[in-house]
Amino acid sequence: MDLFDMKGKVALVTGSTHGLGMSMAMGLGKAGATIVVNGNSSQQKIDDAVAQYNDAGIKAVGYKFDVSDESAVKKAVERIETEVGAIDILINNAGIIKRIPLEDMEVDDFKQVVNIDLVSPFIVSKHVVKGMIKRQSGKIINICSMMSELGRNTVGAYAAAKGGLVMLTKNMATEWAKHNIQVNGIGPGYFATSQTAPIRVDGHPFNEFIVNRTPAAKWGNPDDLAGAAIFLSAKASDFVNGHILYVDGGILATIGKPSNED
Repeated sequence: MDLFDMKGKVALVTGSTHGLGMSMAMGLGKAGATIVVNGNSSQQKIDDAVAQYNDAGIKAVGYKFDVSDESAVKKAVERIETEVGAIDILINNAGIIKRIPLEDMEVDDFKQVVNIDLVSPFIVSKHVVKGMIKRQSGKIINICSMMSELGRNTVGAYAAAKGGLVMLTKNMATEWAKHNIQVNGIGPGYFATSQTAPIRVDGHPFNEFIVNRTPAAKWGNPDDLAGAAIFLSAKASDFVNGHILYVDGGILATIGKPSNED
């Protein structure tokens, strides 16, 4: 399937040491891409993640840098392209969330969330796209969210950033399409990860809410994101640009069902 073959491609996935970022990167790696693992917590965590990719038969290398630090990003991109190869695929996945009611949130906390979740994808894309423009080829995927479309208590800063990321994605696509660069987004729904494990137990109110709110009546499996990432990174999506692909089990398709409905 040449449309989905990524042999010889280099994919930089920010925040790919664990969770959904790792799931998407694993998918690209199994499709043949070399994975550039990024994180900023510790070199040991990056090394451990690289070992997991290698154990899965995937060629991976790790680079520790802060995606919100433009100088660090510029240096890292230059190193990657010198030491690994031209970056063909960029997935802007790194992000944070702070669950604080807006009236109680400090301005510095609000700015930090926006800086990492919205400004950082701009910074990383700005430096990666220059090489893509020279080569007249490239794929960029920004990881959006259900909160790009829906509001929810205590996540105002995150929702503002992810909503802005949708429009940033569309504007990147508008400016760079003429260079044969496709920029799209993925909006994950609610997934079964180690972070959500405490609230996925039977009887937990939020678990019941998600199961009832999702037409698929279940949490997503992180591996479900791999197909979307492969599609938007591969030749198969060469005429798809400025699109946000929601992988949500149908949440955005419905207003939900009454609690007494089967």
